[in-house]
Formats: sequence, C-alpha cells, structure tokens
Amino acid sequence: MQPYATLGFTNRENSDTTYDLWSDKNIKTGSDQRSETFFASITADRQEAILKTNFGSEVLKGIPVLKIKELDEGLMNQIEEALAVGYRLFKEKEWV
Repeated sequence: MQPYATLGFTNRENSDTTYDLWSDKNIKTGSDQRSETFFASITADRQEAILKTNFGSEVLKGIPVLKIKELDEGLMNQIEEALAVGYRLFKEKEWV
C-alpha cells in the first residue's frame, strides 16, 4: 500500500500494526459533501492481518474486508491487483 501514498493519498496511521490511506480531496457525491475519503488499511496482529478497502473489487470478490491468515505469492498478487483496481476507480471518480 505504501506506493499509493505518493499517488495522492495521505497516511493517517502508520504504526507497527496499522497502516492506512485516505484521499483529502473535497468531493461531492449526490447530496453528500466530504473533505476526506478512506481508501484502504491493513491491520496486523500475531494471528492475522485484516485488509479493509473502500471499493468493491472483482479481484477480492467485492468484499471490503479480507482476513489474511497466511500470505502467499498468489494472494499477494490478488491484493496488489485489487489496490490497483481501487486506485483506478478513485481516479475515474476524481476522488484522488
């Protein structure tokens, strides 16, 4: 997720257990006006890591929360693909 910090997102929490990214762009969707929009976060403890996203992704089967007990190369590739899809969605909607 860290490479996306240089693509228009800001980091609110960066600790040994949590890393997150937000867009600080002012956006309006319908009647909703926001000055920040959550993109994604990863939280880890000794037993699992939890990836949360603010976008539906075909790669992650549309689930906004992915619990990771064991990370292999295939799952890592799926996560990287999902973040890329999410970034493209945010760019298309001009949220970043």
